[in-house]
Amino acid sequence: MAILLDVHEMTHAFGGLTAVDRLSFTVEEGSISSLIGPNGAGKTTVFNCITGIYRPRSGAIRFRGRELRGLRPHRIAQLGLVRTFQSIRLFPNMSVLDNVLAGRHCRTHAGVLGAIIRPPSQRREEREGVALAENLLTFVGLAGSPEWQASALSYGDQRRLEIARGLATGPALLVLDEPAAGMNPVEKERLAELVRRIRERGIAVLLIEHDMRLVMRVSDHITVLNYGRKIAEGSPEAVRNDPAVIEAYLGTDDE
Repeated sequence: MAILLDVHEMTHAFGGLTAVDRLSFTVEEGSISSLIGPNGAGKTTVFNCITGIYRPRSGAIRFRGRELRGLRPHRIAQLGLVRTFQSIRLFPNMSVLDNVLAGRHCRTHAGVLGAIIRPPSQRREEREGVALAENLLTFVGLAGSPEWQASALSYGDQRRLEIARGLATGPALLVLDEPAAGMNPVEKERLAELVRRIRERGIAVLLIEHDMRLVMRVSDHITVLNYGRKIAEGSPEAVRNDPAVIEAYLGTDDE
């Protein structure tokens, strides 16, 4: 498969603390890749760098062959790289449907004048947006709640709503930051199935997740960080049995 995201020798620091140190990894089209590591390993910093929230000190980030360093987050989203956040960031007082429609904004064409006079092209775009949003709510398992306020959803359903909003942008790569955090076992099972179905749509997924059972079940490729450096990468089986990974997570016997 072709390489979709290519991170090469990326470094980022906060003052004198190097959070990510010369990290290189790739994500292939239509794959599920995971970035794992102990707390403080630098995983969320990596996500913030590739999505434009931070600008790395050095290195390259190429998405579909285009350099992303220096681009704003909304521009990166327009290119097809979209993320969710570790802490849920919905519009709690808006409807479930409107939350998904908000994700479609980067693909709409009408300006201020069009929103005022609403020509046929504007109305058609609105109808298409609503149809897409309803389809995505069905896809993530929220078909019965389009008019509910987002704040009325359960925690797990709010996570799935965030994913639906991300999908509404039309991504080629969906970046999920700890989507299983706070979920119960049943919700995690449904999340694993949803991630697989996203891949079946031809959308690549890059995942940060602490639930190793989930990571090992859904991932095609795993990259492991510790103290900002890559210590291992490969298939779930290879990573599971890597001595450096075992040491990073479990430590070693002093003797």
